[in-house]
Amino acid sequence: MVQGLELLESYKGCEYHGPMAQTQSQSAPAAASQAALAKAKTPPHPVPCATTVRRLHSHRDRLVTTLLKRVDQEYDWYRALSAKDRSWVGLVAQQAISRFIAWCEDPNAPAASSQEVFAAAPAELTRTVSLRQTLQLVRSGVDVIESEAAVVSAPGKASELHDAVLRYSREIAFATAEVYARAAELRGSWDARLEALVVDAVLRGDIGPSLLSRAAALGWGDQGRAVAVVVGIEAPLGERSVGEIRHALRRAVPDMLVGFLADRVLVLLGGLDDFKPAVEGLIPAFGEGPVVVGPTVAGLAQLPRSLAAANAGLDAVGAWPGAPRPVEADELLPERLLVGDSAAAATLRATIYDPLVAAGKDVLLTLATYLELGRSLEGSARALYVHPNTVRYRLGKITEVCGWDPTDPREAYVLQHALACGRLAAPAG
Repeated sequence: MVQGLELLESYKGCEYHGPMAQTQSQSAPAAASQAALAKAKTPPHPVPCATTVRRLHSHRDRLVTTLLKRVDQEYDWYRALSAKDRSWVGLVAQQAISRFIAWCEDPNAPAASSQEVFAAAPAELTRTVSLRQTLQLVRSGVDVIESEAAVVSAPGKASELHDAVLRYSREIAFATAEVYARAAELRGSWDARLEALVVDAVLRGDIGPSLLSRAAALGWGDQGRAVAVVVGIEAPLGERSVGEIRHALRRAVPDMLVGFLADRVLVLLGGLDDFKPAVEGLIPAFGEGPVVVGPTVAGLAQLPRSLAAANAGLDAVGAWPGAPRPVEADELLPERLLVGDSAAAATLRATIYDPLVAAGKDVLLTLATYLELGRSLEGSARALYVHPNTVRYRLGKITEVCGWDPTDPREAYVLQHALACGRLAAPAG
C-alpha cells in the first residue's frame, strides 16, 4: 500500500503522451460547456408548469378571499384590529399572492423581490401587527394554497405547486424578519434619542406636559415613587456595557430611563416604593465607580430635585473616602455644602436645624455645647450646670427629633454643619 502511494506520487507532474491524453484533452472542453449549459438551464428555484401558472392567475382573487376568511376565523388579534389596519393586512395578503404568481412565472426572479410584498404597507403596521402574527399570516397562506392545489394546479402537477409554495414561503419568512428587524433598529434609534431628551429635560428641571408624554411613549408608567441614581465612570462606556446596564435595570424595576454623560451615568428609576434592594442588586452592573442615590420622590415631576442632589453628591463624594457604595445624597450634605450646593444648605436647615429649634432652646444649646467640647459628656454637663444623665437624655432627644445621632462621629459632623447653616440663616440677635 505504501509502495503504491509512493509510486503515484512519483508520477505526479509527469506528462503522458499516449492516445488517452488526446481523448481527455478533447473531452474536457466539451464536458465544461455541457456543465455550463446545464447550469444555465437550471432555474434558481422550482417553478410550476405554465398551465398551473395560468390557473393561479384566474384563481388569485379566490385565494386572497379564502386566506382572509381563514385568518378572520382563526386569529383573535386580526378581529381586534381596526378597519384600517385590517385593510392594510388584506393588501399585504393580496400583494403576497400576486408576487407568488409573478415569482412562479419567472424562474430567475431573485429572492429579494419577495420584500416587495411589504412595500405597500406603512411602517406603522409593524407596531400593530407583531412578527409572530405576520408569520401566522404566512403559514395560513401556505395552508390555503396547499388546500387549493388540486383546483389551481394542472392535473398531476400538485407536487410542483407544493414545492414552489414551500420555497416561496421560506423567502417571505426571511423577508418578514428583515422588515421587522429594520423597523426595530429604527425604533431603537428613535427611542434612544427620545430617552436622551427626557433625561436631559429632567437634568435641566424642564418639567412639563411634553416631558410627561415623551416619558410615557418610552413606557414610563409613573406609578409609585421615583428616584435618581448617578454612577461615576472613568471612561465612556462601550456598547456592551451600556446594554448590560439596560438589561439589568429592566429586570429590576418597572420604569427605567438612562442617560450617559462623559464621566457619569444618569439613571431614573420608578414604579417601586423601596428602591434600596434594587439599587444594591444593580451594583455589579455599574462597575467600580461611586454610586450616589438621590432622595426618593413622588414621581417623574419631582425627579429633577432627586437628580440634582445625586449629581451634587457625586461631585462631593471624593471628600469622604469612607463613603459606602451606594451612598445616599443626603448622607453627603456636608460635602455637598463644600462644593457650593445650595440645596444641601436648605436641606440641613429644614431637616435638622429647624426641628431642633422647635424642640426647645435647651436641646439646641446642649447640641452646640456637646459638639464644641469635642463630644465630651461630662464636660458638657459641667458647662451647662446639669447632671450628665440630663445631657444624655437631651442627646437622645436630638436623635428622635432629627434622626442624626450626635454620639456618632460622622453624624456629629453633619449636625455641626447643620448648626452653622442654621446660624447663618437666622436673623441677627
